[in-house]
Amino acid sequence: MEKFGIRGFVDRLEELTGSLSASLDYRSQPVWGALTGSDSVLAAAIATKIDKEACRAAYSLVRDDGSAVILVTFRYDGSTIDTGKQGADYQHFIQQCTDDVRLFAFVHFTTGDAMSKRSKFALITWIGEDVSGLQRAKMGTNKTLVKEVVQNFAKEFVISDRKELEENFIRSELKKAGGANYDAQTE
Repeated sequence: MEKFGIRGFVDRLEELTGSLSASLDYRSQPVWGALTGSDSVLAAAIATKIDKEACRAAYSLVRDDGSAVILVTFRYDGSTIDTGKQGADYQHFIQQCTDDVRLFAFVHFTTGDAMSKRSKFALITWIGEDVSGLQRAKMGTNKTLVKEVVQNFAKEFVISDRKELEENFIRSELKKAGGANYDAQTE
């Protein structure tokens, strides 16, 4: 005899989900071993690390108001993300963004008008057009490593078109992200 009502529905749902989860047990799949480290060669090949101390030092330098450094890049050195170039000129950063490169950048911009200057920071992910599909895919997961270091920024950009790297475009997007626009009457 069938059960009716809520209790019968719940019992049937538990039966169905129990048999479904048993047949889809992800721990029995070969990929699970690679991700958990049971196959150490494959796990080492897919694992990316970050030099947190070096990256934190560079991040702090960009955030320091007394520093002339306005940007730092984080580049791949094998399977490790490390600091790249630092600089005081945004155009030098743009020159690093070629079609065969993937990198992260933390950039300081000063926005506002003559009465009120504000510091805004951007996290830029550059993925060149010639970067392989696998490397593109890894950028998304590796960005979490970078975000462990770069924790404070107004806006995040993922860019693969050089037009979007233009300083005026980034500034306008940061301005939009900043909320109220008190100098709108001058535009």
